This record gives sequence, structure tokens and C-alpha cells, in this order.
Amino acid sequence: MTKLFQPLQFKSGVAMKNRLTLAPLTNTQSDEDGCLSDDEYRWLTMRARGGFGLTMTCASHVQQVGQGFPGQLGCFSDNHIDGLARLASGIKDANSLAVVQIHHAGMRSPTDLIDKRPVCPSDDEKTGARALTLEEVAQLSKDFVAAAERAEKAGFDGVEIHAAHGYVLCQFLSPTINKRRDRYGGSLENRARIIFEIVDGIRARCRPDFLLGVRLSPERFGVRMAEIRTLAQQLMTTAEIDFIDMSLWDCFKEPEEEEFQGQSLMSYFTDLARGDVRLGVAGKLRTGADAARCIDMGADFVTIGRAAILHHDFPEKLKVNSDFESAQLPVSAAYLRSEGLGEAFIRYMSTWEGFVE
Repeated sequence: MTKLFQPLQFKSGVAMKNRLTLAPLTNTQSDEDGCLSDDEYRWLTMRARGGFGLTMTCASHVQQVGQGFPGQLGCFSDNHIDGLARLASGIKDANSLAVVQIHHAGMRSPTDLIDKRPVCPSDDEKTGARALTLEEVAQLSKDFVAAAERAEKAGFDGVEIHAAHGYVLCQFLSPTINKRRDRYGGSLENRARIIFEIVDGIRARCRPDFLLGVRLSPERFGVRMAEIRTLAQQLMTTAEIDFIDMSLWDCFKEPEEEEFQGQSLMSYFTDLARGDVRLGVAGKLRTGADAARCIDMGADFVTIGRAAILHHDFPEKLKVNSDFESAQLPVSAAYLRSEGLGEAFIRYMSTWEGFVE
């Protein structure tokens, strides 16, 4: 358990006080225009004060057309900078690293929310999404970089590029979704090209000690385990990023693809040659023992989701009691209010089966 509370140095020079990161959790609490609300400020700064070494925002969209859910925090306009600056200051005042997850939902943007057809690497009949033109792909890359620049201007310590969970960058990675025949389609090198362009752009435009990570998921949404493993190794080898955040759904399960079964999904990433790049893992980590086990299995840090919703001070509780376990579900709306969730967030959590009474 003591390993969870050891500092972690990143290659850019930034250090995290412990190995516990707040997951980038959808909370639907921002204003309609994407500006920070008091509810979202309270929710996130409570987690920073609760002891998380790194506090990450929800997915924050880099283009208006890339909005993925109502009440999403925006970073696509300079109008968002004042709210982001307030949030960064509040998180950092609690001695937690402040990180924005930059995101675009692609074909997963609800049409009634963005009031136009969503976009995708290729036309998608099921969602009605249209293919991005080559010029629009270039603009998408630029807008990810511009969002990182806004985060830097607002005082954040860094950003995480969201390339997981079937959102637009993950859609580029999927050989079943991405049917392009230009330099962004076909081979894995081509399908991953936009991610490396975004990484290079952020490194060129932001300060050297600006923390930069990438979130990947190795299963579902049309991606292939072997390709995501190859991509993770490439990102580590080029060493332009500080960390990879692997979203595994369950850190201890076996892979879904039969050829990889027989060992844990996480082990296929902890055994990569990571050099100075740090590896984080997320997936059903609800106890201190689970988190410590991940560190013992080779992860550098753990990303906490549901346990952080239920306990704003989950890290501090682990410090006091290494056997601490999350509250049993379901919990009451009143309980969630006491943990800093606003009404919009509570309504959203009510859509999770068995979470709210």
C-alpha cells in the first residue's frame, strides 16, 4: 500500500505526489455553452482536496461539433479560458496536478445535441455520420492542439488526448470504422497518423514541462488488441508523451480476443518497453488492495472512477485504512450531494443501473 503514496516523476519534469489519479468522468454539469459551472468546480476541487495526486477533467470537446454529451466542459473557444483558469487554480491550490482531457466524439455526437450531422473518418450509415474531408482532418488536428494551448494558458499542468472508447481518434484507429483511402486510412501507421500529429503539435506549441498523455482502450469499438499494443509501444518509443492511460474496463480480466487469453489484459501493456513514459491503468479499481495490486503488477499509477464518485477523499481514506472499500451500491441522492455531486450529475448517475436508490 505504501507504493500508492510514493511520488511519481514524469519525463517533462512534473511530479505527482502519489499514484492515484482521478478518472476523466462524464458529469454533465457544465453550462450549455461549455463554460465551467459552480457545480463542476465544486465536484473536481473536492477530489483534489481529497488527496488525488492528479485531478483530470471530464472529456472536454475541442470542436463544437464534437460534443458528446449534454453539460460537457468545452475547450474549443477562448470563451472557456476564464472558467478553465478558475478550475486549474482550484485544483492546484490543493497540491494536485491539473489536467484537461481533450476530446471529440466524432460519430458518437448526438445529432439533436450538435444540431447537424456528426462527423467520422468515413461515412457511417448507422449513426448518419459523414466522412471528414482531408482539410477537415487537418483542422481537427489543429483544434486538438489549440485546445491544449488554451489549457496551458488557463494554468493547467497538462492535457490527456482521448483516443479511446470509440470517440473520433479511436474511430480513426478502427479498421472497421475507418475506410479512408488517403494517408489517414489503411495501415495502422496511417490510421494512427492523426494522433502523432496532435502529439507533435502540442509539443511544438506548448512549454517543455507541459504534461502530455494519451488514453487508449484495447477492446471494443472496432479496435484490435494487437494494434493497440503496437501503438502503445510506438508512443512509448518516440517518447514525446509523459504517460499512457490504458482504460481496460477491468484491470484483472483476460482479453476478449481468444489468441491473447491466458493472462491479464493489463499484462500486455505492463510488459512493454516504456523508457521514461509512465503507464496508468483504469478499470474496476474500488479498493486500496486493487489499486496496490496494479502497482505491484507493473503499472506506474492507477486511475480511479466510481470509487472517486462515492468518496471525494478516497486517497485520504486509504492512507488512514489500507483495507478501506467503497460504499455499497446503491447509494442515496442525498449521499451523493454530500460528496459534491450537483443535481445534473446525480440525474446522470441515476441512469447507471443500481447506482442510485
